[in-house]
Amino acid sequence: MQTASTKQLTQSNFVPMAIVAAMFFILGFATWLNGSLMPYLKQVLLLTPFEASLILFSFYIAVTFTAIPSAWVIRKVGYKNGMAMAIGCMTVAGLLYIPAANTQFFGLFLFAQLVMGIGQTLLQTAVNPYVVRLGPEESAAVRVSIMGILNKGAGIVAPIVFSALIASSFSGLVGKELSKEEVDMMADSLILPYLGLAGFLALFAIGVKFCPLPEIIETDEKDAGGTVREALAHPSLVFGVITIFFYVAAEVIAGDTIGAFALSLGVANYSVMTSYTMGFMVTGYILGIILIPKVISQQTALTCSAVLGIVLSLAIVFGNSESLILANTFLVPFGGVALPDTLLLIAVLGLANAIVWPAVWPLALSGLGRLTSTASGLLVMGIAGGAIGPVLWGLVSGIGDAKSQQFGYIVLLPCYLFILYFALIGHKKRSW
Repeated sequence: MQTASTKQLTQSNFVPMAIVAAMFFILGFATWLNGSLMPYLKQVLLLTPFEASLILFSFYIAVTFTAIPSAWVIRKVGYKNGMAMAIGCMTVAGLLYIPAANTQFFGLFLFAQLVMGIGQTLLQTAVNPYVVRLGPEESAAVRVSIMGILNKGAGIVAPIVFSALIASSFSGLVGKELSKEEVDMMADSLILPYLGLAGFLALFAIGVKFCPLPEIIETDEKDAGGTVREALAHPSLVFGVITIFFYVAAEVIAGDTIGAFALSLGVANYSVMTSYTMGFMVTGYILGIILIPKVISQQTALTCSAVLGIVLSLAIVFGNSESLILANTFLVPFGGVALPDTLLLIAVLGLANAIVWPAVWPLALSGLGRLTSTASGLLVMGIAGGAIGPVLWGLVSGIGDAKSQQFGYIVLLPCYLFILYFALIGHKKRSW
């Protein structure tokens, strides 16, 4: 964002954008592993939909108590050191999954998820405003969309990797009662992949620490960041935080519960279903890069996304899970798998969700100047919607059969309605 209060080191933006792009890929890979991990642990540990939703809750709830401290950390140590610290924290989290798998103790899995969420929050607090401020405000959505392609592209890759390394060996166990030996094998299969993930993250953290990443320097250190009260005096920011909350709730429900719903429908390859949702999100990001701002504005794109989300939510809740019309029309003729219509409609939600994040950030941060870092911390707090949304879905899903889980997607409706409000009215408010 172009403000008088900030300056950047004089050098090409290509190298820092490439490094930040790698961070967005890592964020996406670690985040969207949840879409495969949730149904996998649901099967291994015999979890109810509500218990399984706690896997997502523990990951995203970290945002509620670490977002503001993360903004403080970034102001103290700088964006570059903050990013390295964040990836280091994610390394520790990766190591925690190993004893969790050894003991099969659900609470330890939840703790590992919590630590991973803390690292993700710190990284999100640093990289999102960094990307926004590396160029003009009016094209910020395009830059964030490019990062989003990598983030969601990782969301396509992560479930496929998870399935190839872990779940594919146990696809024949879907829908049957597991023996103690089968449970042990499924749990032990998590150890080596997470050890490899932790090792890669450790190396990347060291690389970020010593890489040529320019710092965004606050010229007025005394006033940099501002207070939370000052930031909350801007209605557009407050509504932006609420919008992010509802958006992330919808995004996580669409991306991470689709595997659990597929498991309830008896779909053997449930662990890769998140890849379908992420594929549509990548498509949405590409459309955003092409259309914004040359053809449509960030506001118009956000409005279209909200309307599409409302229509799809109603179609999912009241659709027929036994119908295969969509798959027989668009997948099977090209060698794809015959999947229920409702499952594919959940995946299409990725298209509705794609533009929301990159459009809300610049609209919510517009004109905040020195308050940007604090405002960014507040916006990142909105990621807590990823904790609450799946839990509400789990509660509404009740006993956990396919029909009740399908109705659980009714919680998406208020999410998209508020996103529509922000697109049409909320982002324009400049005073209370």
